[in-house]
Amino acid sequence: MQESIQKIYGYIIQYGMSVAAAIVILVVGRLVAKFITHVLEGSMHKAGVDKTLGSFMRHLAFYGVMTFVCIAALNKLGVETSSFIAVVGAGSLAIGLALQGSLANFASGFMIIIFQPFKVGDMVDAGGAQGRVEEIQIFNTIIITVDKKRVIVPNSKITGDKITIDPNAA
Repeated sequence: MQESIQKIYGYIIQYGMSVAAAIVILVVGRLVAKFITHVLEGSMHKAGVDKTLGSFMRHLAFYGVMTFVCIAALNKLGVETSSFIAVVGAGSLAIGLALQGSLANFASGFMIIIFQPFKVGDMVDAGGAQGRVEEIQIFNTIIITVDKKRVIVPNSKITGDKITIDPNAA
C-alpha cells in the first residue's frame, strides 16, 4: 500500500510539474504575444500605416506567436510535436483544398489591404457593385450603394475584375 501511494505521489510530482510548466508557458507566451502585438501596433501607427492593415498584421502576429507557444506547451507535456505538426500540415492541406474559394477571398483581401487600389470612403464600381466603400474586411468588402443598400462583395470578385474609382466623389 505504501509503495502504491509513493508511486502515485511520484507520478503527481512528475506530471504535475509538466502541466504547471505548460501552463506557465501558455500564460507567459500569451503575455509576450500581447506585448509584441502592442509594440507592432504602436510602430505601425507611428509609421502612418493604414488602420485596416495594422489590425490585420496585429492579429496575424498574435496568432502566429500563439501557435508557437501552444506547440511549446504541448512539447512540455510530452506530446511528440513533430508528428503533430505533420498531421496539422496534412490537415491544413485538406482544409485548404476544401476552402479554396475562401482562401482566394482571403488572399484577395490581403492584396487589397496591401496594395490599396481603393480605401474606405472611396466611390467605386468594383465586383459588380457601385457605391461608397464602407469597410474592407479580410474576406469581403462592404459597399453602400447610392440608394443606401449594403452590398457585401467577395474580395476575389473585386480583384478578379476591373475596379473603377470616382476621383470626383468626396
